[in-house]
Amino acid sequence: MSGVLILVVGALTAIGTYLVTSRALSRIVLGFALLGHAAVLALVTAGGRAGEPPLADRLDTPADSADPLPQALSLTAIVISFGLTLFLLALAGRQRQLSGDDLVEDDLEDRRIASDEEIEQ
Repeated sequence: MSGVLILVVGALTAIGTYLVTSRALSRIVLGFALLGHAAVLALVTAGGRAGEPPLADRLDTPADSADPLPQALSLTAIVISFGLTLFLLALAGRQRQLSGDDLVEDDLEDRRIASDEEIEQ
């Protein structure tokens, strides 16, 4: 089972990275969402096998309990991913309001500085 989850995490990471490198903000938002899902699945996979709830004084042997750290980290990753997605959606909405599309344009000042550096060399 964990082998399948590792392949799914790898696929989500690869597809998310591909989408993030796109020029369309809608694809960038989807890419970051997929990267967030890949992080959560990686944390769940790293948590190991399922066990009893990690409650104090409820289990005879602590080895039978589940590790609570990956669960807490996955909840944190979900919240961070949700916040980043909302922030990127706000940026995409503002870009669409200002320019009418969601394509990221080249920065003319960056091009000028790069061409000045090539001339100096």
